[in-house]
Amino acid sequence: MDNFKKTVAENITKLRTLSGMTQAQLGEKLSYSDKSISKWERGEGLPDAYVLKSMAEVFGVSVDYILSEHSDDEKPKVLHPRSYSASVISTIAFIGTWTLALFAFVITWLCSMPTWLIFVYTVPVSLIVMLVLNSIWGVGKVNMFIISGIVWGIITSVYLTFYDRNWWPLFIVGVPVQIIIILSFYIKKNRKK
Repeated sequence: MDNFKKTVAENITKLRTLSGMTQAQLGEKLSYSDKSISKWERGEGLPDAYVLKSMAEVFGVSVDYILSEHSDDEKPKVLHPRSYSASVISTIAFIGTWTLALFAFVITWLCSMPTWLIFVYTVPVSLIVMLVLNSIWGVGKVNMFIISGIVWGIITSVYLTFYDRNWWPLFIVGVPVQIIIILSFYIKKNRKK
């Protein structure tokens, strides 16, 4: 293995372990198999420029950092340190959504026309917020449950809004939609070797 491949291999390994990721987790973020990550970390191959750019974004370093030699005790210079906690931001967004719903309910109550359906409508809205945040920071597989909740929340909201019209068949429509959601999450990406 030449020096350059060895340098890149060591840097990928160091960045991955410092980030607390397994090879499989890094592979999932890059849409590659853990075998590819292992190959790069052994210096048996090099990722292409696009993958290097994606990898640099995942680790928060420059591409140059991945390609350059460093001393063993040198810590990576992070380009965009994350000083926030994704779970705290997600919790604030979730609570904020429900606080707005409560505020709207109190206003309608003070105007002598309380609308409890506000809370029913807030379920899919808060799940949409969680879907966006989970897509940014979270585990993609959880999105299946969030999307299912959004679909059933919307169906329930429409049903309860027009309860007097007997729109129960809407729930029948939800069954094939649920099947489509489940099947779509089992479609495998073509992973590059």
